[in-house]
Amino acid sequence: MSKLTDKLELLAMKLSEDEQKTLLEYAEFMVSRSTHTPVEISNIPLNIERPKDESVVAAMQRLSNTYPMLNMDKLLHEASGLMSEHIMQGRDAVEVIDELQKMFDRYYQLHLGETDTE
Repeated sequence: MSKLTDKLELLAMKLSEDEQKTLLEYAEFMVSRSTHTPVEISNIPLNIERPKDESVVAAMQRLSNTYPMLNMDKLLHEASGLMSEHIMQGRDAVEVIDELQKMFDRYYQLHLGETDTE
């Protein structure tokens, strides 16, 4: 993803849930007014290899980039719980990353089911 996307994601993560919703509503408003032709996002995940000594935060970024077609609103709550287990409770990073990968794959499978019926 672009530096802009990364910066927006970092800024959004610093906001409360209500503030994130407001930010999303504003972005949707801006898109509705835009005359720019949207970029088509592929429905096929990117093949981004998992680095050997990856951190949980880096894994989250990699998986977000691997699955750009997914709605992150649906994922963030569950992912933040896993990240908290790692940070606050000391759960092993490799275990958490494995769980994040399974979670993203599960949401991708759900996404495929939703797009097949449209």
